[in-house]
Amino acid sequence: MKLLDTTGGNTKLAKTNRGEKYRVAGLSLFPSDINCPARHVAGCAESCLESAGRGRMSNVINGRQAKAAWFKDDQPAFLKQLNKELKSFAATCNRQGVKPAVRLNVISDIQWEKLGVPQLHPEIMFYDYTKLSARLGKTPDNLRLMFSYSGAPAYQNQVLQAVKTDVPMSVVFRGPMPATFMGRPVIDGDISDLDNLFAGPVIVGLRAKGKAKKSESLFIVDTNIIARVAA
Repeated sequence: MKLLDTTGGNTKLAKTNRGEKYRVAGLSLFPSDINCPARHVAGCAESCLESAGRGRMSNVINGRQAKAAWFKDDQPAFLKQLNKELKSFAATCNRQGVKPAVRLNVISDIQWEKLGVPQLHPEIMFYDYTKLSARLGKTPDNLRLMFSYSGAPAYQNQVLQAVKTDVPMSVVFRGPMPATFMGRPVIDGDISDLDNLFAGPVIVGLRAKGKAKKSESLFIVDTNIIARVAA
C-alpha cells in the first residue's frame, strides 16, 4: 500500500508556496481517537475536515481507513514503508531541484517526532497542525507546527498554553475574518501553509469547509453571530 500522496491532488496540500520552489507530499489517515487524541475535548470530531475537498469520495475514504488500520495494527511495518517512501520522495525532489515538504497529519494528530520519523529525514521540512500544546517547542528543527484553536471549555488549558508561545494559532471562521482575535492579528491562512508556519504569534484564519460550514461545534468561530451581538 502506498502511503504518501505526492501528486499534489490534495487541496489541503496545494496551498503551499513560500517564494521558494517546494514539492509537497502528505499522509492522510482517517481520524480516530487513536490518531486524533484531542478531537473530543476540542469538540472537533463532528466537524472534522475529513469531508473537505475529495474527502467525500468513497475511494478516498476507503484508502484513508485502510492506512489508519495499518498504522494501528502493524506500526513497525507501517513505519518501515513510510520511511522508505519519504527517502524516495526526498531523492526525487533533489533530482528535480526542488525542496521537499511533507505534512504527515493531513487530518490526524500523531506525534511523529516520538516515533523518530522527522529525525530520520533531516533534508525534509515537515509541518503540521496540532491540538496538543505539549508538542509545541519540543519538535526537531525540521518539524514546524501550528496550533489548532477551539473554544470548547475543556480545551482551554491547551489554548492558554499555546498562546504563551510564538507558534501561529489556526482558527476556523464561519463568516468574515476579523482583523484580530485573542489579541493577535489575523492573517489569511488559506493562501499558503508554509507562509503560515513562519508567521510567528498570529492567528491563521481558515474558512469553514465541508461539515464545518454547518457545524455548531465550538471548534468553529462564527463571526456572523459575533457581529450581530456587537450590533
